[in-house]
Amino acid sequence: MRLNKFLAERIGIARREADDLIKRGKVIVDGKTATLGERVNDGQKILLDDKQIESRHTFTYLMLNKPRGYVASKKRQGETPTLYELLPEKFQSLKTVGRLDKESSGLILLTDDGDFAFQMTHPRFFKIKTYIVELDRPLEPLHQQMISDFGINLPDGLSKFLVAKLDSGVGKRLRVEMSEGRNRQIRRTFAALGYEVKMLDRIEFGRYKIGELKPGEFKELKR
Repeated sequence: MRLNKFLAERIGIARREADDLIKRGKVIVDGKTATLGERVNDGQKILLDDKQIESRHTFTYLMLNKPRGYVASKKRQGETPTLYELLPEKFQSLKTVGRLDKESSGLILLTDDGDFAFQMTHPRFFKIKTYIVELDRPLEPLHQQMISDFGINLPDGLSKFLVAKLDSGVGKRLRVEMSEGRNRQIRRTFAALGYEVKMLDRIEFGRYKIGELKPGEFKELKR
């Protein structure tokens, strides 16, 4: 097994992050500084920052229905609670897969499997995320077509995703599907056209669906 894959599986980081650790000389294999592309096996002694990495690891995968008003970080932002306060101690070391901002709710994944996190978030794997969005006023048909067919220019590039109306054509309640995940992209896209997002709830991420999971509840997943 390549060393970067070993590190990704054992400590829950992406392979590119593992490569960076190797390049910086942070990894020691059998007493020697590791090199990029090096292959290892379970019988070797592998250290990261002078701490031995266990050779075997069972990964954990969680799905959480994040309530609105919680941040997806380890530390509180002022008095704002973190989603980790909803989890027992044994899951505190897990990392979130992607992001949901404080005012958004719904499905968020957590894991210690770096390869899984990379495959779920990197654009080349094209994982579709589905949201229910509510606007402050009905979405005009022209604006719906602009977003879905042409995209909206934002400071960090073109934003394009599928939009469908859910409320018998009124257009305040929408279903949004996208494979990107730039910071507050949905909110910024509608804001560029003069709308305010009043509610944003993620219900699907790839093959994972929120189902009957209530806000604040979580469950373990099997890959």
